Amino acid sequence: MNDPLTLYFHRDFDGMASAAILATALEETGKEDHVLYEGVNFDRTLHWDDFAEGERFGVVDFHFHPRATYWFDHHPTTFLKEEDQKTYQNDANRCFDPKSPSCPPIIIQHAKDHWNWDASEAFLELSHWSDIIDSAYFETAEQAVFGKDPALRIMRALTCAPDLRFHNRVIELMKSETLMNIAANPEVDKCFARACRNRDNAIENFPPTIMDRTMEVLLADLRSKKIRRDRFAPFYLYPEIQYAVTMLPTRAGVHITAASNPWNRPENPVHLGELLKKYGGGGHLSIGGCNPPSSKKAVIWSREIYNFILQSF
Repeated sequence: MNDPLTLYFHRDFDGMASAAILATALEETGKEDHVLYEGVNFDRTLHWDDFAEGERFGVVDFHFHPRATYWFDHHPTTFLKEEDQKTYQNDANRCFDPKSPSCPPIIIQHAKDHWNWDASEAFLELSHWSDIIDSAYFETAEQAVFGKDPALRIMRALTCAPDLRFHNRVIELMKSETLMNIAANPEVDKCFARACRNRDNAIENFPPTIMDRTMEVLLADLRSKKIRRDRFAPFYLYPEIQYAVTMLPTRAGVHITAASNPWNRPENPVHLGELLKKYGGGGHLSIGGCNPPSSKKAVIWSREIYNFILQSF
C-alpha cells in the first residue's frame, strides 16, 4: 500500500475538476490508495525548488515540477526553468498539451490511453464546462456574468469560498455527483447566492476603481474591502475595451490579473501569460496572473503591465 498522495491543484474550476478526475482515475485503476488535495496559487512558486520536499505528490493545472509523481497541465507558461522545458517528455504519468482549452480533457484522454480508464458521463460533462469556463468560451458577456447553468453556479460560488477547505469539499462532490446536484448542494447554493449579491455590488461599484483607461485598455484597483469583484465586470460594463488589468485582494496578498476581452479580441494580441511570467506568474495568450510580494510592488507592476499593453496599439 502506497503512502497517501497529495494532489496540488490550481484553485479554480479547471484545477478542481482536474483534481477530481485524476484522483478518481488513480483510485479506480489501483495506482493510488488514497489521494489528498491542496490548492495552490502563484505565490507558492517563490520557493518552487523546495516545494513539497519529502512528499509524494502530483500537480494539476499548475506549473511543472520535476519531482511530481503525476503532472498534467495546459498552460504555455508552465515551465519555470528553461532546462525543464528542454528535457521534458510526456510519459505514463505526465502530460502537457498547451493546445487544450483546459486541463481535464488532457487527463481523461491520457488515463484512457495509458491506464485503460474510461471517464463517466458526469466527468465528460465536467470537462466540457471546464473548457468553456477556463477559456472564456461564453456566448455573451451576459452569460458569463448572469448565467445560471449548474457549472456557472458552481464557478460563481467558488468566488465566495468560506475557507480554503471548501475547494476540497467541492472536489469530493465533483468525484461523485452531477453538476446539477453539486449546484444544488446547500453549502454551494449558499455561496452562489452570496456571490450573486457580490456580483451586483461589483458591477455597481466598479467604475470608481478605474485608475486609468483608454479606448483599448483599462487599469483598475479592486483591493478595497468595501467593494466586491467580478472577473468579467470590465468587459460587461465597457464592451469596447480589449484588455483589463486589475489588482485583486487574496488570502495570500495582492493578485494582478491581465485579461483580454473574450467578446472583443485584439487583432494582434499581447501574450499575457508570457508577459505575467516575467513577474513570477503565468497563464495563456488571453489571460495571465501574478502575485506581487507587496502592495507597493503591486501598484508598480500593474502600471508597468498596463503601459506595456497600451504600447502594443
